[in-house]
Amino acid sequence: MTVEAKPRRKRQAITAGLDYEVRAVEAGYQFIFGVDEVGYGAWAGPVAAGVACLPIDDTIQHALSGVRDSKAMTSRQRVALVERIKAEAITWGVGYVEPIKIDAIGLAAAVRLAMERALQEAILRADITPDCVLVDGVRIAQPLYDCPHQAIKHGDALSLSIACASVLAKVWRDQYMIDLGAQLPQYSFEKHKGYGTAKHSEALKAHGVSSVHRRSYKPIRAILEGN
Repeated sequence: MTVEAKPRRKRQAITAGLDYEVRAVEAGYQFIFGVDEVGYGAWAGPVAAGVACLPIDDTIQHALSGVRDSKAMTSRQRVALVERIKAEAITWGVGYVEPIKIDAIGLAAAVRLAMERALQEAILRADITPDCVLVDGVRIAQPLYDCPHQAIKHGDALSLSIACASVLAKVWRDQYMIDLGAQLPQYSFEKHKGYGTAKHSEALKAHGVSSVHRRSYKPIRAILEGN
């Protein structure tokens, strides 16, 4: 009797790849900026974006071993690697937009603004400008800077530059929400980071909407309208 072997599931790479960056280098680009955002779906707190420009050489993946999509990493892993990312990067930056601004201009515009702010911080930090921008996802269709631009679906899992940007933004925003949790302990922001969990819903029912909630979001708007 012949038994066919079941195909093994391909394991997710422990460290994000460099295929997009290598192709950019081969096309003649030197400073390749990866961009990603965090906090898109949160009910409270800012939306944040990270930017990372890495030296694309034979050592960078080893130096940043373990860096991948920040959602696939634990908090401890992200915090342990964020300073290494900053040390290895040619430049990096973080930008954010507060809830009041999100409500005023809309989420899509706020995400773009956070990315633009992160880019400007990275540019100023090292006095260099991007030759090419790689951005996670497909929401940002128009270039963020006057240079070639590529939106990559699942880019935070496929591009090390974007993955580094993802970790930078996630660590920054998590700490921001932890600090908010100390200021507004009734909402437990340090636990759910402003996302729509059952615990967050219970806190909203008990204490109402705070100044750091996104009032244009449907669940928050429903509470304000008494529904």
